[in-house]
Amino acid sequence: MTVTFDPARYKDTTRAQWQDAAAAWHAWGPTLEDWLGEATTLMLDAARITSGTAVLDVAAGAGGQSLAAARRVGPSGRVLATDISPAILDHAADAASAAGLDNVTTQELDGERLDVDPASFDAVISRLGLIYFPDQPGALAGQYRALRLGGRIAAIVYSTPDRNGFFSIPVSIIRRRAQLPPPAPGQPGPFSLGGPGVLEDALRAAGFREVGSQAVPAPLRMATAADCVRFERESFGALHQMLSGLRPPEREQAWQEIDTELTRFEDTSGFEGPCELIVAWGVK
Repeated sequence: MTVTFDPARYKDTTRAQWQDAAAAWHAWGPTLEDWLGEATTLMLDAARITSGTAVLDVAAGAGGQSLAAARRVGPSGRVLATDISPAILDHAADAASAAGLDNVTTQELDGERLDVDPASFDAVISRLGLIYFPDQPGALAGQYRALRLGGRIAAIVYSTPDRNGFFSIPVSIIRRRAQLPPPAPGQPGPFSLGGPGVLEDALRAAGFREVGSQAVPAPLRMATAADCVRFERESFGALHQMLSGLRPPEREQAWQEIDTELTRFEDTSGFEGPCELIVAWGVK
């Protein structure tokens, strides 16, 4: 049986999954910032985010990187955090308020249809968001339009599955159990932009120049493999989307197998799940 990819249905499901996972993703915030901190710093550096910068954050999620950008731009700058899920943006807004950052605003926006004024931002950032867009060229074209001439884009994606066992192993287990075909080239997914040169070529195709990239080792360190499973089970919308075709007992069996397989990355010092991120950038 041939399964036809339906981008509209995929986006509806993605929005629903992140609405459900919003509170959990926010609750895991400290873990996220520890795990993604080095890559986030490199992304903000590559985007040249400094005092006074106007920043557009696409697929901002609960906004950890939005707040980091807001601290850099100061009162003379601004950060617009956008996401397809209003529930997750509520957490970003609350976090900004709690941190005393009044230079952050949030707006529910589809990352493929960025309804912002053209040439109104100095920098566009996206942390683990672009990979899940069905129309990645369209999304990058919108980000290009949003930037002023000389503005910069920087994004974080996962590299290849073999370097991201903490995530690729659950994906492969669920894909096998749910009898899902491998994603076709161009379809969204965790590793859709991770191949050598793929994201860089996409940036060039969108019109960006001075494109560069850097791989960042980002092992996910937790006390136990079970903690990693709980983290993914509570907050990884992509896995829940893949599991949706299985009955509840089958889903439970999948999680049990994932737990067993991820224990290979646990020893007496704790759990260290392999992860490699790519930070890529360009200039308009």
